[in-house]
Amino acid sequence: MNEFLHQLLAGLATGGIYASVALALVMIYQATHHINFAQGEMAMFSTFIAWTLIQAGFPYWAAFATTVVLSFVLAAAIEFAVIRPMHDAPVLSVVVVFIGLLVIFHSLAGFLFGYTIKPFPSPFPADAWYGGSLMSAHEVGAIVVALGMVALLFMFLRYTPLGLAMRAAAQNAASSRLVGINVGRMLMLGWGLAGAIGAVAGMMVAPVVFLDPHMMTGVLLYAFAGALIGGIDNPIGAVLGGFIVGVLENLIGTYVVGTELKLSVALALIIGVLIVKPSGLLGKTIVTRV
Repeated sequence: MNEFLHQLLAGLATGGIYASVALALVMIYQATHHINFAQGEMAMFSTFIAWTLIQAGFPYWAAFATTVVLSFVLAAAIEFAVIRPMHDAPVLSVVVVFIGLLVIFHSLAGFLFGYTIKPFPSPFPADAWYGGSLMSAHEVGAIVVALGMVALLFMFLRYTPLGLAMRAAAQNAASSRLVGINVGRMLMLGWGLAGAIGAVAGMMVAPVVFLDPHMMTGVLLYAFAGALIGGIDNPIGAVLGGFIVGVLENLIGTYVVGTELKLSVALALIIGVLIVKPSGLLGKTIVTRV
C-alpha cells in the first residue's frame, strides 16, 4: 500500500509539470488554433537561460524571475515576427513553421550550451518540512507551483479587463476588432504568457530529469495527451488532464507495462481520446454547418 501511495503521489507531482506545459499549449491554441510543437523546446531553452544566470552568480529566485520575463519577451517576439505573418497561410504551412521552431531551438541549445547532461538546482530544500517519505519537497513544490499558476491565470482571464479582452480576441477576432480590441496585441500577449508558463515548467522538470536539449521531448508528449484529455480549448481542463496523465503514467508504467513502455501510455491516451471524445473532458464540442 505504501508503494502504491508513493506511485500515486509521485504521479501527481509529475502531472503538475505536465499540467504546466499543457496550460502553455492551450494558451497558444486559443490564440492561433494550432498546436505549438516547439513549446517543449522553448521551455528547455528558457531553462538553459536560467542555468546560465545561476552559473553567472544570480540567486535562484532572481534567475527564475529574469528567465520568466525573458521567456515572455522571446515568445511574444516569435508571435510578432514569425507567426503573425502566417495568419492567412495554409494549415500545413503553419505546422511546418512550428516544426522549424522546434528544430531551431533544439539545435541552438546544443550549439550554445552543449549536449552534456547538467544538474539543475531545485528551489525547494530536500530537508524542507513539507517533504516526506512519500513525496519529496520538490514534488510537493511542483504541485503547488502548477496549481498556483492555474489560480493566477484563472483570476487574470476571468476578472481583469485585459484578460477578458484576451478571451474575446481568442473566441471571435472579428467582433473583438469591432469593439476596439487590438487583436494582434492580445494574441502576442497570449504567446508571451505561454512562454512564461513553459519556462516555469522547464525549471520545475529540470531538477528531476537533469538539463539537456532532449529533456522536454517526452514531457511535451505527455502534456499534449493531458491537454487533449482535459480539452485543448479549456485551460482548467488541460491542467486536470495533465494530472490524470501523470498518475496514469506512473501507475500503468509501474504495475502494467513497465518503465520501458511508459511513453506508449501517452500515445494510447491520445489515440483513445481522439476516437472516443475528441473535445476532451471539459472541452466544447463545436458543430459547423457545411
